[in-house]
Amino acid sequence: MAKYPIFLELTGRRTVVIGGGAVAVRKAQALLAAGARLVVVAEHVDDMLTALCAESDAELIRSRYSKSYLAGAVLAIAATNNRQLNGQIYKDCQELEILCNVVDDPRLCDFFVPAVVKRGGLQIAIGTEGYCPAYAGHLRKKLEQTFTDKHGDFLAELENIRKRLIEGVAEPADRKALLGRLVDDKSFEYFVENGPAEWKAYADRLVTEKKA
Repeated sequence: MAKYPIFLELTGRRTVVIGGGAVAVRKAQALLAAGARLVVVAEHVDDMLTALCAESDAELIRSRYSKSYLAGAVLAIAATNNRQLNGQIYKDCQELEILCNVVDDPRLCDFFVPAVVKRGGLQIAIGTEGYCPAYAGHLRKKLEQTFTDKHGDFLAELENIRKRLIEGVAEPADRKALLGRLVDDKSFEYFVENGPAEWKAYADRLVTEKKA
């Protein structure tokens, strides 16, 4: 069955990574970048992971796994090299109704972590239903060549002009039509060729024309 794609707000919410190796490091980095309140549980912890927790607000628990560490979590990631333990973590999460991802075992995943192209506020996520993450990574590299930092800068300007449209253009149909022109390829090319200041002037002219 097809999965439901979603961008999840994790700011300040408890997330748990079980495992202390290189994979756990990558998962922890991504969760911290999303603003999650991270808890790492492992008996043996990679030096990089130790440093990551020390440099952030992450809680590092040097201990054998216990179901009690999952309490209050929104999601958990099992990143140990013990398949039996990973299976137990998944079972515990099901009982507690906590979303769980067991690394490298799609059968034991409530969600998959996509490959992501990030350019400022723009995020493009690529998923393969867990079938082949390497292919998602390959596609990410191709998209990284197409979508540049300019796209992120353009999005930031679009956010500002969208606020102005909401405040200054009363008719929803007119706002939709204007936004359609402002987000198209021609508008983006104008932004790249002339810079943010000139593009703002261009956008202002379109808004003024619509008001008139």
